[in-house]
Amino acid sequence: MTRNVGGIDKGLRILAGLVLLALGWLGPLGWWGLIGLVPLATGLIGNCPVYSLLGVNTCPLDRRSA
Repeated sequence: MTRNVGGIDKGLRILAGLVLLALGWLGPLGWWGLIGLVPLATGLIGNCPVYSLLGVNTCPLDRRSA
């Protein structure tokens, strides 16, 4: 699995995932807060399947080798 999620993108995904999970845990989103697992997982793993389908790559390390 190649990395296609870079630094700022990765940080924003992790932050968004944690915020969604917290909102689900603490109140207003309820079970819908579990959707936060998707950006959290893609941020931690460094690979986004949708980016792969669209040919998007925000990881600077992979751009140098391509």
